[in-house]
Amino acid sequence: MPSRGALCLCFLMSVAWAIPSPATVGSDLWLLFQNDLNWPTAGQHDSFLLLSPRTHADAISACADLNEVLTPDNGTFFDSDISRLLAYVSLETGNQHSQKYWVGGTAAHNQACPAISLSGHSTATCTEKLPALCANSAPNKVSHQTDLSPTWQVEVASGKFAITGTRDHLSFRFLGIPYANEPERWTYSSLYTGPSKLSALSFGSPCAQTGSPPTGMEDCLFLNIFTPYLPGPSSTSKLKPVMFWIHGGAFTNGEGSDTIFDGGNLASRGDVVVVTINYRLGALGFLALNDGVTNGNYGLGDQITALKWVHAHIASFGGDPSRVMIFGQSAGAGSVRALLGSPPAFGLFAGAIAQSNLAGFAYAHTYSEYFTIEQEVQIAAGAFVVEVGCGNGTAAEVVKCLREVPWQTLQTAVDAPRYPVVDGKILVRDRLSVDGKGPAASNAHVIFGWMAGDGVDFAGSYPQNNTTQAASVEGIGIDANLTMAALTSGLFPRPSTGNQTLDTFNVTGRVASDGEFVCLDQATAHSAARHKVFQSMWTYQFERSYMGFEPIPGLCDPPATPAHPFGDPSLPYFQCHSGELYYNFGTLGQDMRPFRDEHDLPFEQVTVDAWTAFARAHNPNPAPAFLAARGYTTTAAALAQWGRWEDVASRVPVRVLSWPSRGSGWLEQPQCEVLGFPLDFYED
Repeated sequence: MPSRGALCLCFLMSVAWAIPSPATVGSDLWLLFQNDLNWPTAGQHDSFLLLSPRTHADAISACADLNEVLTPDNGTFFDSDISRLLAYVSLETGNQHSQKYWVGGTAAHNQACPAISLSGHSTATCTEKLPALCANSAPNKVSHQTDLSPTWQVEVASGKFAITGTRDHLSFRFLGIPYANEPERWTYSSLYTGPSKLSALSFGSPCAQTGSPPTGMEDCLFLNIFTPYLPGPSSTSKLKPVMFWIHGGAFTNGEGSDTIFDGGNLASRGDVVVVTINYRLGALGFLALNDGVTNGNYGLGDQITALKWVHAHIASFGGDPSRVMIFGQSAGAGSVRALLGSPPAFGLFAGAIAQSNLAGFAYAHTYSEYFTIEQEVQIAAGAFVVEVGCGNGTAAEVVKCLREVPWQTLQTAVDAPRYPVVDGKILVRDRLSVDGKGPAASNAHVIFGWMAGDGVDFAGSYPQNNTTQAASVEGIGIDANLTMAALTSGLFPRPSTGNQTLDTFNVTGRVASDGEFVCLDQATAHSAARHKVFQSMWTYQFERSYMGFEPIPGLCDPPATPAHPFGDPSLPYFQCHSGELYYNFGTLGQDMRPFRDEHDLPFEQVTVDAWTAFARAHNPNPAPAFLAARGYTTTAAALAQWGRWEDVASRVPVRVLSWPSRGSGWLEQPQCEVLGFPLDFYED
């Protein structure tokens, strides 16, 4: 991965080319692509750049500045996707369907130049000022294979910064933007104030993290922007909603540049701006000590700094700072939960989705019930400083010693801290205040959701032939009394498939899913809705998955059949932790994952449309007018058949996301009662 010095060097190497910008072109740049997420045929769909009104001659010149030509009207123009895209432009801008757009072709005579409208082929006086449709011939590439040719590069000015990115077939891409100055170890990050000329053509380094070998760098506070729209110098067009992604990885691993999180498909299908970030992990991100200075939560502080950068700069990239939606999965969902209760983050986002937030017993406890600094020292940090050779001396000497230890040693230490703590500033209470008695982001609209088999990956080791059911359940990390209560309740019946170890694991996985995800995420939503903590509250359970986190190989795959060689999702299988991510981002194609059956693609479409709808209007039901204008008939038909996703205040508070989807009452309530996590867990 390039260092920040390399980023600046890349820029200096590129200045030999005249890099266009909205300012030099004198226009908004709106990249239009009719994305059906059917990745094997994505390259067959045309892509366009819509420019602000100008004469026909100026349109030709502006397209040339972008190394493009006016989109040719070859007589079969409306066999392409253009009619649906223009219908959407009309919806967004208020243009009449009779609005004409410049295109390429042969002029009828000196005064008439080729144009089109939703009514069909046309001409207009060449000196008339019309919006122009340039071709976008940038190639369709998977993540990390961006074509870095100067042909596709574009520059954005924001504040004092000039940032060079590029475009592909789906969106404009600005990668590896430093949002913070490189912080000294165990200090909070601050907004980036470095060189003003930045290259954003390649992803920045992930943050230092565990691995074999450990990977990343300490200089890692980068973000990535995927946008369909760059406003011009005098733009009056509407800015786009912003989806701000916080990756998971147990607060020890992960990166915003993971191929699954490539934002091009979300940006093009949903007409949204996608931001993905890195934040400090492990001991570098979460060490807290009893010295009154090293107070922890540096990784959460990085997320807040990134949100502040977004508020300062995202309008220059087409994003609306008043419509920022944070969303994250696993530790990212834990981060979302923490930010919902963090006063410094209030006002920086208007929506939030927490996907598979851990809460409950064993491993899950620390994601939603925050340690005091004293507890964190007792549980982890005290042993940690000894392990890395810094256990002697005054408090100041301990920190000085820690700052000299190689990061690989810090991040891979057995007791390396990774816990959010009550530091008194970023987190001021030991849990999110869904009881109305503490700080919460009251302006936000919120979704909490989980995978049907979320706990399977946290259920301990796979049982052996001689493993008893009780021993298997206790392997989750719960005591014998609770195990016995669960197993004798009759609420966790053991299946009888003929595979003894699988039957044992089924029970254990269900206990883990309820006790570490379902129960307390439901209780969170129930209490927040009852106390009107947020503007709106929604929940879901995902019952279709694609791969996911697999500490036990092969556990999360549906069985293959002759008719479904890649797996048949209609057969029983575990819908595991992280199994929703390809669907959320529409990125099955980024890893060349095959569609397993006839429902994978339409389900991916419906999911992307729901997530982007929530970003757009704080409601996961896409507006019918939006679906009609975009031509998203599959989603429209499915939702018409299934009914609307209702919020938590309704009689069906949980949306079961599958094919088909449906509404449901609260799930597993008797089981949650037995496990000690009833629906009113967070009540008075």
